[in-house]
Amino acid sequence: MPAVTVENPLSLPRVTAPADARRRPVLHVATAPQGLEGEGFPVRRAFAGIDYRYLDPFIMMDQMGEVEYAPGEPKGTPWHPHRGFETVTYMIDGIMNHRDSHGGGGTITDGDTQWMTAGSGLLHIEAPPEALVVSGGLFHGLQLWVNLPAKDKMMAPRYQDIGRGRVRLLSSADGGALLRLIAGEIDGHEGPGVTHTPITMLHVSLSPGAELTLPWPTGFNALAYAMAGRGTAGAEGRPFRSGQSVVFGDGDAVTVRADAEQESRSPDFEVVLLGGRPIREPMAHYGPFVMNSHVELAQAFDDFKAGRLGTVPADEA
Repeated sequence: MPAVTVENPLSLPRVTAPADARRRPVLHVATAPQGLEGEGFPVRRAFAGIDYRYLDPFIMMDQMGEVEYAPGEPKGTPWHPHRGFETVTYMIDGIMNHRDSHGGGGTITDGDTQWMTAGSGLLHIEAPPEALVVSGGLFHGLQLWVNLPAKDKMMAPRYQDIGRGRVRLLSSADGGALLRLIAGEIDGHEGPGVTHTPITMLHVSLSPGAELTLPWPTGFNALAYAMAGRGTAGAEGRPFRSGQSVVFGDGDAVTVRADAEQESRSPDFEVVLLGGRPIREPMAHYGPFVMNSHVELAQAFDDFKAGRLGTVPADEA
């Protein structure tokens, strides 16, 4: 980690917050529990225990791995349905294949992102390629679920393949932080992801001792998740570390800082920063479906059982 980097961050466009920006305070720090997903790959539930009013429009985020698989061990997910939201899969290390019943699909590896709008519903599968299953190797990524407003929940599915070369690379003013802007806008710079729900998503690497203060839309919430290393958040310097999420309060800017000493396995403090415009609608979430009511959830399950969300391709049935 990380998969996308540059030798000299100062060669990149630099971003900074105005000197008079109100830095958002830290409201809460949560520790992600560990578990297993799909066919048995390890995950950390980044947002577990955080009140949904602070997450909206985000539903959940899993850190997948980091794990070093032995030959024969790599695992994925079986075919399964989704409706009513978008999944964002960011692969940091390793490789994963995606295929869905709406015709979307591709391979992501080392800094690539796939953005799947489930909308009215589809089936999809995520699995390591056969070569990785045979050889084993490092696997590490994130999957984020983004809610859709009621007016968009039944839209046609869509798939976006965002290769590492399209990610917008930026730097802090002093070059101590490298930013990978995947979606949204920061200080006039835009990421490549096309979103129905307005959000900002970026992966930041902070050198030991470096501090980053970014302008942040006042109408968005703000969250940080540490994938590796340790540091602090907010002007008050609230400590957080690998596997912990930070909930920020109101303000014009967010601040994160790396401790002067980091882990030997990860020389930098690796942080995902997220923000979005809250939808503020009722949410009914159960398993693979995210709707606005329990009646709509029941309809989604009925449609899945009746084959109205798509079918597994004949060559994989």
